Amino acid sequence: MNRAANDLSTAELRELYRELILDHARSPRHFGKLSAITHTAEGLNPLCGDKLRLYLQIDDDDRISDAAFEGSGCAISVASASLMTDAIIGMRTAEAVDFSNALIASVTGRDSPVELGKLQALQGVREFPSRVKCATLAWHAMNSAIRRDHNPASTE
Repeated sequence: MNRAANDLSTAELRELYRELILDHARSPRHFGKLSAITHTAEGLNPLCGDKLRLYLQIDDDDRISDAAFEGSGCAISVASASLMTDAIIGMRTAEAVDFSNALIASVTGRDSPVELGKLQALQGVREFPSRVKCATLAWHAMNSAIRRDHNPASTE
């Protein structure tokens, strides 16, 4: 676990997790279709039925200038997609992929070499292993969109 994650107590991490999930699930940011799309991907979690479509606008400097998503799923899936779109806007695609890989590593119990900020709260899904796939679906879809992989991103 990285040093930043150690700075928060387990109780603080749980509370932050609850607050972020509820806030972003009730009022997802960047929900809807973008008017100008350069990259898109579908994400499916067949285990619990989460489905999303991610839309990215990547500029000529390889920077994500906008991101949005549509779909349906559990509170964790929707909240994670909302948090992800907030986090990646303004990042270069390579930075977004590195951040995504670090986030996925973090929620699956591996060390994260990248400072995740408030997104370290998603580590709360570790207590519910069946929910890890819900939390990582949007991140897998983002990686697929950047690679222009036309197959649906899956958590399986």
